[in-house]
Amino acid sequence: MDSIGGELQFMTPRPFGGEQLEAIRSISTERRYKAGEDVLRVGQPYDRFVVVVEGRIQVIDAFTDEPVEDAIMNPGQFIGELAFLNAGNNTLPLRAAIDTVTLEAPREAMLELMSRVPEIGDHVLTVFAARRRALFEEGESAIKLIGADADPAVQRVAIFLSRNRIPFQSYDLDEKSEEGVAVCRLAAHQPAVLLGRGNKVEDPTPRKVAALLGLDLESCDIGQLDLLIVGGGPAGVAAAVYAGSEGLKAIVIEDSAIGGQAGTSSRIENYMGFPTGISGADLIFRGQVQAMKFGTRFAMPRQVRSLEQTGDGFCATLDGGDTLCARAVLVATGVQYRRLPVPRIEEFEGAGIYYAATEMEARFCRETEAVVVGGGNSAGQAAMFLSRFANHVHVLVRGPDLASSMSAYLRSRLEADPHITIHYRCQLAGLEGDKHLSGVRISTPQGEEEIGASALFLMIGAQPNTAWLSGLVDLDERGFVKTGAAAGVTSDFETSCPGIFAVGDVRSGSVKRVASSVGEGSVVVSAIWSHLDTLDRAAKPVVAPPMPATAA
Repeated sequence: MDSIGGELQFMTPRPFGGEQLEAIRSISTERRYKAGEDVLRVGQPYDRFVVVVEGRIQVIDAFTDEPVEDAIMNPGQFIGELAFLNAGNNTLPLRAAIDTVTLEAPREAMLELMSRVPEIGDHVLTVFAARRRALFEEGESAIKLIGADADPAVQRVAIFLSRNRIPFQSYDLDEKSEEGVAVCRLAAHQPAVLLGRGNKVEDPTPRKVAALLGLDLESCDIGQLDLLIVGGGPAGVAAAVYAGSEGLKAIVIEDSAIGGQAGTSSRIENYMGFPTGISGADLIFRGQVQAMKFGTRFAMPRQVRSLEQTGDGFCATLDGGDTLCARAVLVATGVQYRRLPVPRIEEFEGAGIYYAATEMEARFCRETEAVVVGGGNSAGQAAMFLSRFANHVHVLVRGPDLASSMSAYLRSRLEADPHITIHYRCQLAGLEGDKHLSGVRISTPQGEEEIGASALFLMIGAQPNTAWLSGLVDLDERGFVKTGAAAGVTSDFETSCPGIFAVGDVRSGSVKRVASSVGEGSVVVSAIWSHLDTLDRAAKPVVAPPMPATAA
């Protein structure tokens, strides 16, 4: 199955040299470090691109302060990983192993050079992506999570990091390994999040951790925007790629994790170009990398609470009171799984009830039975994935079959898998457990039954997230955004309010598929560009032609 990048261990080092090195030199300043001097500390922003000219730069373990074996940058090689693209913060210390000379280019200048010289940009992105994959899969990071097995708050942070492909290491409170004991001692054997030895996050939330990593809006110098994209699912990220490539100044606001509902899918096999499949999170993450390459920024986890029309566009108020203003707005907030009207649902969210089935949630299914509620493709993909971890997976389907709601290839796999049981004409009736879910009650045609499961995945219903639009656009009877002819306009993706566009699952009448959302997000940028061009031409003063000379 495809991932977010190549495998670093199999890549031959290709140091910069010749014309490419000289191109980097032309935008850089030279700097010298003494042996043992820090080049980049934990939590320091990636505000510059650093190439080694002479000497060596070594990656350092943030907890032991010892060099990481084989993690060295030699002359012609460069430091950093994908966080550089979004002006994020560093999670691995870097230090001069010997006296070292570097070329250091400002981030914005390097991004412009990468765009102008594709050979340089391609090489940097390939290495950055491979490094991120290695860090993520190996958990090499200064971010340590303690107690995710016992504390829903730490669990939410773990899920946020995992779905955003940010490397971290997780430790149980009863960790017995030498390293685990040492880390838990730093956390006073309480659920916590550590960033290096010096930063302990109490009462951890995704927002607090995002701020430490430079992912939050407060870390961004935004200014006036051409386009505000609300929602980081397939449609929003596709639009981010094309907006950036067209030179529009854009930012994506996402309230949880890049990928949206597609990001909760552990394996997508029917998306063109990935014959062996790819997880939804990895697919959309690749798009995010492309968008960041073109200069589009991402801020998360943030929510837009309200939208106001202004003289030159729109201003959005975010949670926390921050305001963003843009000349155009793209609604790409998609849909969210419905919370079922069953007692104690909220009580067990994060303590046995989940709305996604990725690697992070799967770890909580080991040696137990899992229940998936839903009959769509996402539910089918979740059941197949979870069957590799849980003792058995039960799929609850309200209807008599799956023919009208699930792709044929998934139906046949579910029906043939001995580790999966499909319960037709059945609904969730109740929940059991103390502090953590221990069982579910289901209503069947034969009566009520109980399944001893400690993991329940809810993947049913499709509620649009449109309340924040503050009544500025027309919605259909279900709350989805009307566009095109239904909104009384000619552009397929424009809403009833000029300057506000909508794409993807949130749009009334859209096809609820990843490929369709990506297509809409790609195409809409042309209409947005035309709208902005019209605004620009209207703002230019009309200059009267000179009067002809009058004969004497």
